[in-house]
Amino acid sequence: MPLQTVEPQRLYRQIAEQLRALIAQGAFDAGARLPAERDLAQRLGVSRPSVREALIALEVEDWVEVRIGSGVYVLDRARRPVASAEAVAPSGAVAPSEWGPLELIRARRVVEGETAAIAARCGKRKDVDAMSRAIASMHEQAERRVAPLDGDRAFHLAIAGASGNTVLVETVQGFWDSRQGPIFMRLGGYFETVTSWRVAIAEHEAIRDAIAAHDAGAARDAMHAHMDKSHRRFSVNWRRTKST
Repeated sequence: MPLQTVEPQRLYRQIAEQLRALIAQGAFDAGARLPAERDLAQRLGVSRPSVREALIALEVEDWVEVRIGSGVYVLDRARRPVASAEAVAPSGAVAPSEWGPLELIRARRVVEGETAAIAARCGKRKDVDAMSRAIASMHEQAERRVAPLDGDRAFHLAIAGASGNTVLVETVQGFWDSRQGPIFMRLGGYFETVTSWRVAIAEHEAIRDAIAAHDAGAARDAMHAHMDKSHRRFSVNWRRTKST
């Protein structure tokens, strides 16, 4: 048998594997509510964000259902064969290599904070104009109640482009490829709203303004603030009610 590439397993996938095994073994019946996110985190000795990522992964793979305001419930898989996540997952399910959304945001904070500072020092008027066009696109999409992902992506790539560093451009592109993964998209479906988009757009404007002013420190701080607030938006209590 040919050897397969060995990859270290991501923490959220280790948590998902444990929960999946317990469900398959009958520790939680179909229709049963799983312990609260906080309780699971305490029992497993991990952070709540890691548990949240694992629960979203299990939902994408049709093992559980998240009911906002109620809890996470086990789905009936009696008529489905028990196998690995990759074998049972539906089309568009979680790839073993997919980054966890909240971990991704923390990595972006490190890299894109410094990229914004470089853009403030090296960026030209055309780069700032590209950021402004991206923000205008975000406003237009938000007003149509469409997630402004196209404009968001264009904005962050414009900052990376302003740095003049191809490696940074490709790194930010890689972040955005993962941003389009099923876990992140499902998580956004629960916690992103028109109101949160508008708040995020204002954060983008603050980053753009700092870069336009060639203030590297302010640009770094504004990007850090944006990433910290994004992390908090995806980490609120499951009982939060979505607003429009």
